[in-house]
Amino acid sequence: MLDEVGHWLRRRSWNAADRPLDQLLAAKRRTGTTVSVVLPALDEEETVGRIVSVIRRDLSALVDELVVMDSGSTDRTAEVAAAAGAKVIHRDEVLPRLPPSPGKGEVLWRSLLATHGDVVCFVDADLREFSASFVSGIVGPLLTDPDVAFVKAMYDRPLDGLPAGGGRVTELVARPLLNLHWPRLAGVVQPLGGEYAARRSLLERLPFPVGYGVELALLIDALETAGLDALAQVDVGVRHHRHQDGQALGRMAAAIYATAERRLPRGSGRGLTPLIQFDRDASGAFVPRDHVLVTEERPPMRTVPEYAPRGTYV
Repeated sequence: MLDEVGHWLRRRSWNAADRPLDQLLAAKRRTGTTVSVVLPALDEEETVGRIVSVIRRDLSALVDELVVMDSGSTDRTAEVAAAAGAKVIHRDEVLPRLPPSPGKGEVLWRSLLATHGDVVCFVDADLREFSASFVSGIVGPLLTDPDVAFVKAMYDRPLDGLPAGGGRVTELVARPLLNLHWPRLAGVVQPLGGEYAARRSLLERLPFPVGYGVELALLIDALETAGLDALAQVDVGVRHHRHQDGQALGRMAAAIYATAERRLPRGSGRGLTPLIQFDRDASGAFVPRDHVLVTEERPPMRTVPEYAPRGTYV
């Protein structure tokens, strides 16, 4: 298996600089491929405007559609994103017959109904020091290599002065799970990263967990559906973003475990819910708090009557 991973790394790992923008634009014209960029956002007024502005300024010829999917923000996220030039769509406006569930995966799933590009690129809206290479880098292989269907960004994630101190849920939960149960994915540097692009014709065939487990699920299901050689990753440098506290990381880890458990042959599919965590009360005593984890998954978008399939990935 190590040989297979090594072979994949040599053939399917690149740097964003390997494909200059003029090369991507030539490939886009030649193939007629359209590109949608989706930013799922929840209370990201401090960062979303800068990301939208950079994409609009540097990638206007590459990106056909730039959509901010608002997941119920209570701040000025929608206003700031629209002022910067994005099309803003509220989660509840898409597929109104189906009450929305809370969570990032829900927004990503609904974005397939709200966009039209042949290639869909997801970018988290909390990134700081954002570079256009986060988009062009991961879209590039999909424009230039017809055999590639799903591309993850890879990067350093600094934390507290350590160049690679971030990604704690990745290192403590996701990576061990992948190495144990899906070793062909052991070469993926950032399996939980929120920046990735894929052909719509693949995404529309995959189920989407409504919560934090969506990135792991899409990666595993893309492997099972399209095969390892259809997956790739591109180095885009350094990712600066907001980090979570320990309890939030615990809930994320539980969601990742529940998502993986559903995909194991012996899994019961029930997931891990609720999760018990502890806080101190005013007297200093530890008090248990239960957090109900939403483990629901949305079906492949191709099965939704309101969705018009754009073709089938081969």
